[in-house]
Amino acid sequence: MDTPISLFVEIPETLHQSLATFLDSRPDWDQDRVFSAAISLFLLQNRMPDQGSDRASARIYLDSLFGRTSADVSA
Repeated sequence: MDTPISLFVEIPETLHQSLATFLDSRPDWDQDRVFSAAISLFLLQNRMPDQGSDRASARIYLDSLFGRTSADVSA
């Protein structure tokens, strides 16, 4: 099971406005889901060739995209 870790980040105001607009138009998404999807995709796209596969990041990315939670996976 993944344990959530809190992050405090500063982002440009225009990015925050875009995020708010996105979230307002998609009630099934929240800020945590967006950041999980974005960070996991970034890590998948930018891993070094000698790092091998990163199944955990891939799983988090796919779960974020399709709205699955750890409770859904264990059921």
